[in-house]
Amino acid sequence: MSSARLSALDASFLDVESPTAHMHVGWAATFLPPADGVKPSFEVLRDHIAGRLGRAPRYRQKLASVPLDVHEPVWIDDAGFDPSRHIRLASAGDLGQIVDEVMSVPLDRECPLWEMWIAPNLDDGRVGLVGKAHHCMVDGLAAVELATLLLDPQPDPIANVDDRREWLPEPAPTELERLAGGYADRTRERIGALVGAGRSLASPRRLMRLPADALRLTGTLADTVLPIAPPTRLNQDGSPLRHLESVRRPLDDLRQIKKRFGVTVNDVVLAASAGALRAYMTEHDDEPVPLKTMVPVSVRTEDDEGRFGNRISFMFVELPCDEPDSVRRLERVHAATAQRKQAHEPEQSDAVLNAASYLPRLFQRVMSRAVASPLLFNLVVSNIPGPREPMWMCGLELEESYPIVPLAERHALSIGMTTIKDDACFGLYADRATLPDADRMAWHLDAAIDELFTRAGVERAEPLVTV
Repeated sequence: MSSARLSALDASFLDVESPTAHMHVGWAATFLPPADGVKPSFEVLRDHIAGRLGRAPRYRQKLASVPLDVHEPVWIDDAGFDPSRHIRLASAGDLGQIVDEVMSVPLDRECPLWEMWIAPNLDDGRVGLVGKAHHCMVDGLAAVELATLLLDPQPDPIANVDDRREWLPEPAPTELERLAGGYADRTRERIGALVGAGRSLASPRRLMRLPADALRLTGTLADTVLPIAPPTRLNQDGSPLRHLESVRRPLDDLRQIKKRFGVTVNDVVLAASAGALRAYMTEHDDEPVPLKTMVPVSVRTEDDEGRFGNRISFMFVELPCDEPDSVRRLERVHAATAQRKQAHEPEQSDAVLNAASYLPRLFQRVMSRAVASPLLFNLVVSNIPGPREPMWMCGLELEESYPIVPLAERHALSIGMTTIKDDACFGLYADRATLPDADRMAWHLDAAIDELFTRAGVERAEPLVTV
């Protein structure tokens, strides 16, 4: 049973969900019709997706709580699973409208925690696909991996013998079995923690490292909590209403900036975000101040490939929105991320998260809500690698895909970037009641990249279309 149990980190995304903070990750993708112009029907696409679910068993499972809350919930097969309940037809012709409507509604916890909405006839002739899955089920990278299970590296779908195998649900454990399993897992974890501590005490070398390890963890916690994130219009009481703005750039634009200034692509994304936020604050007569961003960092290894759940840590980076010069903003971001990496902040944060898994569920909930507080960070900025090679779904070529990074309570904006072939696709996900002019933020992000590109002294890229 323990292999199907949520980790403490997975469960934290359930804990911080609220009526105005839906913790689903997602994506909005468009596909080009085949060269002959004949597009597959909704039914063909639905059956194709349903036929691939054997490659992602979690899509047929739902959550079951543990009595007395002695441990995290477990995944069990949904005996009444019906793909048609999760793969839905979107009749609207505007992808933005579909995204806003789908993402503004929470997932039903009584069912498997995902949905895909197919728009076979967008107004511009393309096919749209909007997907969402609860963050307790997947992190951003895992969501991309799951989405690519639907795709093939060639126009014709590649058959898999498992895709045609009849699925039979495993019997669900009873409440008593879940309770016994929860107690057994807790006991094993505590024994493991005691054994680990005993080994450290028995080893002089490990014993010598304990004070330094404790200091590093304490320093990580201090850096995480301090300084407190400033109050901004991004961190007011919000609504459940969501909106996605998108910006599409040639990936080479970011790489040229990276090469010219000796930084990373992630530094460029963060610096451009800082420039956009500065311009937005100035436009609204707010004093530009440094903002605190949470940057998710994948700690997935090759052994974790294809696994569900979250394998992420994080680091907190100050966005120098107070700096008027774009190059100096980039330099300050680079210095901050380099310092975080040199201090192994993502690894230390991962250690803190692992240590928290030994706490009782009540304390885990308190910690989860504290970590998601607007006192800790103003927004999330995430860089998620996507497929670099052309991919197809039933003859439809994937053109673009924009990531959706969920908004915690009292957070009005997140910025995600993923790579699709030779493009960088930015998704600016906003609370449309708190931030009704998110289109301006997208415009400013585009302009901030333009400014860095100009300062890099390379040839101007093709004009960008902002949706």
